[in-house]
Amino acid sequence: MSKKGISAGTVHALPTDLRKALSSKPKALAAWENVTPLARNEWICWVESVKKEETRKQHTERAVEELIEGKRRPCCWHGCIHRTDKKISPSIRALVLGKRSKKES
Repeated sequence: MSKKGISAGTVHALPTDLRKALSSKPKALAAWENVTPLARNEWICWVESVKKEETRKQHTERAVEELIEGKRRPCCWHGCIHRTDKKISPSIRALVLGKRSKKES
């Protein structure tokens, strides 16, 4: 558990903005506590993965809305690449790392 008794993910700590958003919506918080630690980890990683503050705010709001709607994981999210307990699959490695290498070129 993280601050204020809200569960975090397996790798990521619960960021303050997401914690506040979840705390403000009891249904979202209940859904958050009902998903697995791995699913919470993916939501956190999905929120933190963006560069712009505006996009992060949109991801936070969307996470709360989608949890209320009953979604258990971010839609179309390839999953957290920060987990050290699981090897990244070749398809995800190509997707994620391929995009990074193209940007760096």
